[in-house]
Amino acid sequence: MGRRWGFLIGFLGAVGLLGSGHGGQQPPETAAQRCFCQVSGYLDDCTCDVETIDKFNNYRLFPRLQKLLESDYFRYYKVNLKRPCPFWNDISQCGRRDCAVKPCQSDEVPVGIKSASYKYSEEANNLLEECEQAERLGAVDESLSEETQKAVLQWTKHDDSSDNFCEADDIQSPDAEYVDLLLNPERYTGYKGPDAWKIWNVIYEENCFKPQTIKRPLNPLASGQGKSEENAFYSWLEGLCVEKRAFYRLISGLHASINVHLSARYLLQDTWLEKKWGHNITEFQQRFDGILTKGEGPRRLKNLYFLYLIELRALSKVVPFFERPDFQLFTGNKAQDAENKMLLLEILHEIKSFPLHFDENSFFAGDKKEANKLKEDFRLHFRNISRIMDCVGCLKCRLWGKLQTQGLGTALKILFSEKLIANMPESGPSYEFHLTRQEIVSLFNAFGRISTSVKELENFRNLLQNIH
Repeated sequence: MGRRWGFLIGFLGAVGLLGSGHGGQQPPETAAQRCFCQVSGYLDDCTCDVETIDKFNNYRLFPRLQKLLESDYFRYYKVNLKRPCPFWNDISQCGRRDCAVKPCQSDEVPVGIKSASYKYSEEANNLLEECEQAERLGAVDESLSEETQKAVLQWTKHDDSSDNFCEADDIQSPDAEYVDLLLNPERYTGYKGPDAWKIWNVIYEENCFKPQTIKRPLNPLASGQGKSEENAFYSWLEGLCVEKRAFYRLISGLHASINVHLSARYLLQDTWLEKKWGHNITEFQQRFDGILTKGEGPRRLKNLYFLYLIELRALSKVVPFFERPDFQLFTGNKAQDAENKMLLLEILHEIKSFPLHFDENSFFAGDKKEANKLKEDFRLHFRNISRIMDCVGCLKCRLWGKLQTQGLGTALKILFSEKLIANMPESGPSYEFHLTRQEIVSLFNAFGRISTSVKELENFRNLLQNIH
């Protein structure tokens, strides 16, 4: 029932925005109404409403999540920003200083993270003194027990298995470096135009199950789009199975979330004395105003909320993995690690208490053979998108693009591993289901970015209230 009402509300709102004015429809008066008039009530394919998400995220979850992400375990992310683009050679590298990424020096990364990047158990403590000799990160240390060596090999094998939705970086590569995410924040860099459009165009046109004859609304690389093409796109989208429709909405939601970040941390002033970053209302309107985007902007924001629900659901499902006594947020600071694990579990139990979680049981629920084929298509399309991130010309954009796609890929891996999670032993190595440190850091930081987007929407609503 909720799904049908959510669709009806969204459809009627879209008609009001896209209509020609018949029936007494008048354009909303304020910019806030134009951006957010449809972003309320129930979401399509969900039983949850926007208002419940706003209240839960902004006042119960966001502050504690930000505190967790500022801790050492979550702020250092190892990434290879030098991997070549696998799809085309003519990458135009962004030369702006705001596109640059400053990697960490070896002595800046906590010793525990460097020595135990591949495992999470009490035995990690034994590696701390051997950190100087353990530069061969991820290798099986001979000082470990036979059981743990076996677990490491099993985890490596599992990480390369068909359960993964992302093509992860080889963190053993000499080109892989630690980056302090707090010192390299996601914000507007000036990277835009054809090079940036090309990335999103390839993602949407070649990886979202979309026939080339159907044109995506407001595609900057497609000319002459009219209302009929827009209607054809959404007729096609609503005609898809729920899994493929969800795939498009996840990508659209990720795109919207990134655009919210860029609008909220925009370079407003650049002088010799200082740089000033803040909310750029005009930039936000250009991306989300219902009139300026021909009704497309509010749809994007609703997809952002859909993405939020998917990642929230994944975090609620993976609680048993983090509750196991063997798991640590290991950095080498024992007291701080214990405190951060308590905070992590508090956040996860808060997430688990959310009253209107997305029901993923409708995914891949038909004929078993067809469902498995669809799941494999879903996984391969998403892996392809993770590879496209190596084609982004702005290194800071590439960093955050890789992290957020890996985070979403990890969330999908969790959602489709429910039975494996349920069968984990209470202690000792878990061979069937495992998350690497890279996956954990990307999972929580990616959700932190979406949580920030939802919080920023409240700020933009307030800023746009009196603008016409």
